[in-house]
Order: sequence, then C-alpha cells, then structure tokens
Amino acid sequence: MKNLYLVLFLFITITIFSQNILKGKISNKENVPLEGVNIYFDGTTISTISDSKGNFTIQYEPNANNILVISFMGYQTEYLTGLDVAKPLNIAMTVSQNELKEVVININELFTRAQKLKLFREYFLGKTNNAKGTIIQNESDLRFKFDKEKFVFSAYSDKPLTIINAALGYKIDFELVVFEVAFNKQSINSKDVIKNFYGGVSRFEDINNSAEVLERREKTYQGSQIQFFRNFAKKDWGIKKFILLNDDNSVDPLKRFKIIEEEDFVKVEILTQPKGEIKNENLNDIVASYNIAFNRTEESKITFQTDSFYIYKYGNNSNIESILFSGKISEKKVGDMLPLNYGIK
Repeated sequence: MKNLYLVLFLFITITIFSQNILKGKISNKENVPLEGVNIYFDGTTISTISDSKGNFTIQYEPNANNILVISFMGYQTEYLTGLDVAKPLNIAMTVSQNELKEVVININELFTRAQKLKLFREYFLGKTNNAKGTIIQNESDLRFKFDKEKFVFSAYSDKPLTIINAALGYKIDFELVVFEVAFNKQSINSKDVIKNFYGGVSRFEDINNSAEVLERREKTYQGSQIQFFRNFAKKDWGIKKFILLNDDNSVDPLKRFKIIEEEDFVKVEILTQPKGEIKNENLNDIVASYNIAFNRTEESKITFQTDSFYIYKYGNNSNIESILFSGKISEKKVGDMLPLNYGIK
C-alpha cells in the first residue's frame, strides 16, 4: 500500500450569514483588561490585537467556518465558535499552569535529536523547494517521543512554533496540537513510514508581497488541496484543472458525487464506488478511492472513509480525518501552506 498522509486541521461549525465586524473585550479572571492579546481566525491572515482597554474588533467572512483563536503569553489559549455578531464577546482568560509535557524517550536513545528534527521537518514542513527555504525559529521548544510498542513518533511544543517561509513571504505562528508519524517497525526512516498527520491552529502574517513572491504563491496554489476542494464545491473539473480517474480512465465526477448547495456550505454525498474498482486497499470502511490528476501531470490519490462531508467558503471542509491523500497533493505540507483566505475577495 502506498504511504498515506493526512493533514488534520481543527474545525467546527460557525454559522455566518453575511460579512460582519465582531467586537469584544478581553480581561483576566480579576476583570483587569489585557492589552496586546492576539485574536485571529485559524489558518488565515485575518487578525488583530486588543488595545489598552482590552477591546478589539475583527472582520470575519461569511460561511468561512473558522475558529476564532485568542492567544496571549502566560494564559490558556481560547478557541471560540458559535459566534453571534449581535452580542459582543466578553472573554476572561485563565492563567496557564505552565505544565510542560513529560516526554519520555522509550528507545534507549537510538535516535539522535538531529535525526528527530530531520524527520519532523520532512513531515511537517515538507521537502519541496518552498519547504527547503522555510525555517522554524524556535526548534528548541520541540519535544519528541517514540512509542516502541506502536512504532509511533510524536512531537510536542508548549509554545507556538514561529515559522518563516521566505519563498511565500509569510510568517506563521503555529500552535501544534498533534503530530504523529507511524512506522511499520522501530525506525525513523522515511521508507518505513505508513501514515502521518499533524494538526493545530495557525496565524499568517504577510512579510513580503513582491511580484516574485506573489507569482510563487499563485504557482503554489495551483494543484493544492485548497484549490481542489474549492473546485470540487463548484463542480469545476477539466483537463487543465483536476480530473477524476479510475486507474487511468477518466470518470464523470457528477456520477460519483452528489453536490448539494446550501446557503452556508456545500454538502457532498459520496456515491458507493462500483464493485471491483477499489483495489489493493488495506484500510477499513472505504467508501470510494480515486486517482486525481491536475493539469494532466500532477498525480495524486484520494480515499474517502466517509459517505458525506461539507465544503465551506475557503475550501476548508469537515471530516478531513476521513479524507486521505497520497501522491503530489500530500507532498505539500506547511512549507507550501497558504492562508485559507488566499485569493478570496
């Protein structure tokens, strides 16, 4: 079986009917206003900070389905959903207990920290040209663990990772929630990887928007996972875009998926794949599995372990843990990650 890579993004439904300005105030438990608190929508460039009185305003997009993140050094991060623009937020932050994760190495130090960092960079940042120029400024905050019974490598950080992507002109603050790489034996060699996923919340800051960088961003967007799901929702398939394949034979997506357009999202129902088309798969509960090609050349594979999911305005979607990619799309990790609101006007 080909290695399968799953990028897990945190999400939860926020019902939004029109573009709005959200207002709020942030304080501590003693009702003292907190200045300089970071407020942002996960995975986007939409952010602000609280003023000297703890007040803030932030714009959010209709139907975007993003988490509002409230982050401040020394306090527990808040993740807010179910927002109502008619009701200003009043947030009382809780002081962090600063309980560092106890990370125990169970493999008798068979692997050096340099080896672990190399593995983390490969499966978090990626190995593309964009990823090669991307650096994590605070790698010393990373802690690692290897489960010698399950052959699972994990990474943790009690502080947000500060990532500088010079190729795409972004500074990214990434709060790592989960990172795991599963192997078929006691190893941290890429050839022994069977599955990996990572997840967290991120804030993008534009640090370079030169013509060269903008061109590189657009090239990165082409064939990306975000573009795939945006096109999917619009039923926008084509030989110079994405095409759906069974082996090397093209199939009609409209006969394999039912697209239901709702006011705030698009619902996708995955029709059961004909018998005999799913071959050599060892995963359980597969509903359908197809090859996909972008612009005739970039080949990937998508496997659905769910019979339905939702696509929101930015191309973010539900049930992402049940939608697995391998091939070209899976190679694009954080080093090729664009803000979810990229190209949205």
